[in-house]
Amino acid sequence: MKLELKKFGNILSSRPAGRDAWLSAQAYLFDKLKPKEKIEVDFSNVSVLSPSWAEEFLTQLKKKYLEQVVFLPSDNPSVKASLEIIEI
Repeated sequence: MKLELKKFGNILSSRPAGRDAWLSAQAYLFDKLKPKEKIEVDFSNVSVLSPSWAEEFLTQLKKKYLEQVVFLPSDNPSVKASLEIIEI
């Protein structure tokens, strides 16, 4: 499954927005996930990713799906910095 973060907006910047996105993803996207299916997180067309949003969404994603999560490469400095800060 490819998870396009742009579906949650191109500026992903607040903790409440990250929490809302996580709840939405759980309710609608992950219902269709097959056992052990990879989740490819796509950062394309995301202009800003803050550590707060990433922590609320991506940290929870990694906790729940562990080895299934794959972050697709991104040249976006905001994405790279946020992933380093939250240590994913």
